[in-house]
Formats: sequence, structure tokens, C-alpha cells
Amino acid sequence: MDFVQENIAERLGGINFEPSKKSYKFAKIKKMKAAVSAMYPHIPIIDLGIGEPDLPADSSIVNTLFQEAGKPENRWYADNGILPFQEAAGQFLEKFYAVHDIDPQREILHGIGSKPILAMLPLCFINPGDITLTTVPGYPVMGTYTQHLGGSIYPLPLYKENDFYPDFSKIPANILKKAKLLYINYPNNPTGQMATREFYETVVEFACRNRIIVVSDASYSAITFDETKPLSFLSIEGAKEVGVEIHSLSKAFNMTGWRLAFLAGNSRIIEAYGYIKAHTDSGQFIAIQKAGICALSQPEIIQKNCERYNRRHSLLVSVLKEVGFDVAKPKATFYCYVPIPKGTKSGICFKNAEEAAEYLLKKAFISTVPWDDAGSYLRLSVTFEANDYEEEKKIIEELRERLLKLELVF
Repeated sequence: MDFVQENIAERLGGINFEPSKKSYKFAKIKKMKAAVSAMYPHIPIIDLGIGEPDLPADSSIVNTLFQEAGKPENRWYADNGILPFQEAAGQFLEKFYAVHDIDPQREILHGIGSKPILAMLPLCFINPGDITLTTVPGYPVMGTYTQHLGGSIYPLPLYKENDFYPDFSKIPANILKKAKLLYINYPNNPTGQMATREFYETVVEFACRNRIIVVSDASYSAITFDETKPLSFLSIEGAKEVGVEIHSLSKAFNMTGWRLAFLAGNSRIIEAYGYIKAHTDSGQFIAIQKAGICALSQPEIIQKNCERYNRRHSLLVSVLKEVGFDVAKPKATFYCYVPIPKGTKSGICFKNAEEAAEYLLKKAFISTVPWDDAGSYLRLSVTFEANDYEEEKKIIEELRERLLKLELVF
């Protein structure tokens, strides 16, 4: 055994570290898709697994980056960001979410995407033995970093019978005593559920009573349908006293690869995050932040995305119902979350979502994301690539034909 393996940190498994056994869920899915494509290159995969917008950023955003990229004054380290971006973020919160009391200088900081923000926040608060409460299924980054720091996670399962909200009443007193952070994500990935004002009010009361910091991941908050209005945790009375909210430009403005987000809310939390961030990165390229300012001033971009995803959800849900899935059209996000089939008429039985997803990919060339954390479900995304409504209908019709051929049993 070489000395490098011997020196790997225990948080990664020490001498037993084996990255292939710890692969990120979506890395495994990409690997499986690549293998199927290589084996059957003539059959296109209907990709309902990808969680990235199918369109590029608006031309006005791209042109802003082009214009700003070569300016000498933008070449410097951005450090913890530029104030004009923070001000644009504050204006966006006010106009789009009716959040009126945010100070851009003290209560907003940018991040190089929401993922690094979620990774840094445990560094601000978690000591060995501390606990992060986190909804499952869900985005694992904050929980992973909590564990890296010697803390642990306490999962809050999102069950259909509880409308995909966590049940705080079932958390044991000894867990609450050690809990430092609560991670919530609404509109939710993967369930598609939206938060209500009543739910957020419950969160604020729970956090106050138990002295727990709330981290609200609002990456999908702008993507809502059928006249459902976007809702920010920060619009709730008392929210800013107990927590922060993460907003990403990736989903709402088709800027996934641009890596730009912001954290807003409690000034002390922002201050701690800013300290860790200053010792972690040197800020996003100033030209990208200025392109972000351009994006945040154009909510009509969000509206166009919502119209496209809404249209696709209607098509998808109609087909899924016809095939036999128990499904309702989501009110938000570009995800549709459905219980797995029991199996097929030929006698195949699915023990879990992972088996069902693998079968759909290998037998029907349909890519989905499996979740087995709180029941067995498949997540289907409507971000598949299509140029117009006619092409969307063709893809969904092809999906219908492939699913019907499988003769699934529910």
C-alpha cells in the first residue's frame, strides 16, 4: 500500500477509501447512460433525468458577458463579490418575491453557485457531535459536509401522506438538543412540492423554539405554474431572525454552467459565510456577476421558462396517467415525482427505484433518477432538448410508445 492511501482522511474512509463506492448519484447515472449509448448508438435516449435547463442563457446575458469580459477593471479578484450584484439581488427579491427589508450590503453575498454555499455553511456552525436536520430525499451537499466536520445528519423523510413536508413533531428531544442547522428545499427537488406560507411559519416557529438555524434552498423557487405565485422564506415574518435563503441563477435564468448564486438573510450568518468564503475562493469573475445583474433585471426570462416547462408537464403527466402511473401535475420545478411500477406483465418485479430506473434505461432507453429514501419513486425532468412545441409532442409520444411496450404493472 502506498503512503498516499495511508494518509487519506478518515472522513473519506482512510485506508478503505474507494471513490467508486462513494460515487455521487448523478455520476452513476451518467456512467450508465454512456454505457447504454455506446452499446446501442443508433437508439436515442429520452433523457428525463437531467436536471439542467435545455436552453442556453438569453442572448442579452451572453452579450453582457462578452462586453464586460475584456474590460480591464473586471480582471481583478472579485473576493466576496461586487456591491452592484448584491443590490440587483436585493431588488430582485423585492420585486419578484415581495421581500422588502433586505440590506444588500449586510444581508446578501454571492456564491460560485449554490453548491459551494451549501458546502461552506456547515463550516460556519458545525462542531463534532452537532447535527444537521435535512429533508430526504434531497440535495446531499450540506449533509455531506456536516459529516466531514464530525457532525451527523438526522433525516426528515418527505412522505406523500404528509404532502412531502417534514414532520417536526417526530424529532426526538435528544436530537433537537444537538441540532444546529435545518436544511429545507422548496419548491422541492425531487418531489416538486411547493411551500405554503403556513409551512414556512411553522419552520420559523420551530427554529425559534429550538434555536436552530434555517437554510432555505430556493434554487427552484422562481419556476411555478398555473398562476401559482413564487414564495420566498424571507417574506415570512421572523424568517430573517432565524435563517438564510439561497437563490441560484442556474435554473431560473438557464445559467447552470455560469456558477452564480447568492445567499440572503440573517446578517450574522452572512458575516460568518463571508469569512469562510474569503478563505475558500476569490469570488466569481466580475464579468459574470455583471451578466447576472442583467439576468436579474429581466423576470420575463423566467416567465418564458415557466411557460415551456408548464406545457411539457401537461404533456408528460397525460402520458404517465395513460400508462398507469399515479401522478399529479406539479405546481413548481421542472420535476415530476412518481411512485415506481410494481413490475411488468412478464413477471419482472422491481424491489426499489434503482431497479426500476435501470430497467427503463436498458429496455426502453428512458433515463430517470431513482429515489428510495422515503418510498420508491422516479424523478422525471421536463428539461429534455426540444426546439418547439411540435418537437416536444413528438418526444412525449415516443415516450408513450416505449412505456406501453414495457407492459408495466402498477
